[in-house]
Amino acid sequence: MSSVRTAPGRAKVSARTLRTDRWWMPSLLTVVGLTVWITYATVRVFMQKWYWVEEFHYLTPFYSPCVSQGCVPESAEFGRFLPDRWFLPFAALSLPLLGLFRLTCYYYRKAYYRSFWLSPPACAVAEPHKAYTGETRFPLVMQNLHRYFFYAAVVISLINTLDAGRAFRSGDEFGFGLGNIVLVVNVVMLWAYTISCHSCRHITGGRLKHFSRHPVRYRIWMWISSLNAKHMELAWITLGTLAVTDFYVMAVAAGWIDDLRFIN
Repeated sequence: MSSVRTAPGRAKVSARTLRTDRWWMPSLLTVVGLTVWITYATVRVFMQKWYWVEEFHYLTPFYSPCVSQGCVPESAEFGRFLPDRWFLPFAALSLPLLGLFRLTCYYYRKAYYRSFWLSPPACAVAEPHKAYTGETRFPLVMQNLHRYFFYAAVVISLINTLDAGRAFRSGDEFGFGLGNIVLVVNVVMLWAYTISCHSCRHITGGRLKHFSRHPVRYRIWMWISSLNAKHMELAWITLGTLAVTDFYVMAVAAGWIDDLRFIN
C-alpha cells in the first residue's frame, strides 16, 4: 500500500513522482552548499582571532560591529560593552539579526524547506510528511517577522559600508589595496541582496493603489522588482563574497599573505 496521499478527485498515483529527471540534484547541492558555508562561518565566528588588520583598518564582516571586551580597541568603533566569553561571538549583536534575516528570507525558506525538510523536495514530488500546517504554528509562524529583520539588516549593511569606507585609511593617509576592493565588492553585493528583498519591494510600492500619483516610488519599485528577480542568485553570491572577504582578512591578519597595495 502506497503512503502517497492524493486529494479528492485526483488520480491515484502510487509512485512518489513521475519525473524522470534528476529532480533531487538541486536539493542535494543546496544541502552541501549551506552545510559547508554554515560550518565555515561557525568556526570563524568562534575563533575570535585574525579578524582585524590594524595597518589598513580591515575588519571582517563576521566580526562587525565588534562590541566585545575582547575586541581590539581600534576595531571597536561602537564601544566594547559585551563580556568576553568563548561562547559569545565578538559581533554577538549583529550576527543573530543577520542570521534571522536570512533564515526568514523568502528564497532561503524555499531552499531549506526543500533540501533539509523535503517539504516538498521538488515540484511534482510528494513530500513524506503526513500533515501540513504551513507557517501558521510555532516556530514557523516567526517567519512573518522577516520585514523587521530587514530593517536590522539595513542598519548592519550601513555599518559594513562604514567599515569599507574607513578601510581606505592607511595610518593618517589615504590608502588603497586589494583588500579595499574585496571589502567594497562585498558591501555592494550585500546591499543588492538586502534591497532585492521581497519586504523592501513591498515597502517601496506594495501598498500603493495608484502608481500614477507616486511616480518616484513607482520607479524605485520597478528597479527593486528587477533586482528581486535576481534574489536567489544574490543570496548565493553574498554567501560567497562574505566567505571570501572573511578569508582574505584572516589571511592578511594571520600573516599568510601580504595585502597587495596600490597606494600607500
